[in-house]
Amino acid sequence: MAARKSTKKPNVSADELKTFYRDMLLIRRFEEKAGQLYGMGLIGGFCHLYIGQEAVVVGLEAAAEEGDKRITTYRDHGHMLACGMDPNGFMAELTGREGGYSRGKGGSMHMFSKEKHFYGGHGIVGANVPLGAGLAFADKYNENGRVTFTYFGDGAANQGQVYETFNMAALWQLPVIFVIENNQYAMGTSQKRSTSSPDIYTRGEAFGIPGEAVDGMDVLAVKEAGDKAVAHCRSGKGPYILEIKTYRYRGHSMSDPAKYRTREEVQKMRDEKDAIEHVRDLLLSGNHATEDSLKAIDKEIKEIVNASAEFAKESPVPGADELWTDIYADAAPQNA
Repeated sequence: MAARKSTKKPNVSADELKTFYRDMLLIRRFEEKAGQLYGMGLIGGFCHLYIGQEAVVVGLEAAAEEGDKRITTYRDHGHMLACGMDPNGFMAELTGREGGYSRGKGGSMHMFSKEKHFYGGHGIVGANVPLGAGLAFADKYNENGRVTFTYFGDGAANQGQVYETFNMAALWQLPVIFVIENNQYAMGTSQKRSTSSPDIYTRGEAFGIPGEAVDGMDVLAVKEAGDKAVAHCRSGKGPYILEIKTYRYRGHSMSDPAKYRTREEVQKMRDEKDAIEHVRDLLLSGNHATEDSLKAIDKEIKEIVNASAEFAKESPVPGADELWTDIYADAAPQNA
């Protein structure tokens, strides 16, 4: 692959660059394995891969602090790994096994972690946006200094509930960062065909919400913008919008052949803008790493991912009694 060459010195340390590289590579390799397991029939239902968009969550998680919250849509695998959720429990949930985060009952779209303050991927387009504002409202009420990252896509940005949420967040000065992961195609329609404005973040101006567009294929640019947005929210100035312009290499879901774009377009993005190759180039050109050391990282990541797949395969399928756990009812209905 012809990696993108950087003419600008990174504003982070060598150790941070290596962490970015490792974290993005973990997401890439995990998603590749998930795609394989889906093809083998071990993952059922929907499966929306994050391949190509890794710099978004890795850059923003680098700007977050302990106790900050995150909530997103159904393309949520990268977010879970980036905030430190266990790949074993994650893969087990994808395969519907008892060792999963939701004990095999939630799958890809319904996974949560109280420990990591991850409040789920959500299957209804745009529905997570008001929930994210609600999390931020709780933080403001409790005066705990926390920030909520509320992720949604360019397609969801056209939902009416998003603008109702913008209004309330601005009115109450909530510490929420609205992250628009603009991967250019929503489900399968290009932004040019579905959205009247070339820059979606500018829609916040009507509510007095500042924002900016960010190169989502550059983890350093995302981290820098994330730091700015976090500082804005933590200082009590209210919400902030980041439109992070990224690109997914796969279809909308595993069932999408993505015929609405050419193979040449996708390959051009891989060759010229790939986020992982960008950091790899920075590490090598800055003499922060060698080819052998980066190969060792890749080997380590593959071992972690392969182990998660084996854990998932060996974890039992939930029993029928699991239907009556983690519910609000005290017991099963008598006539069930």
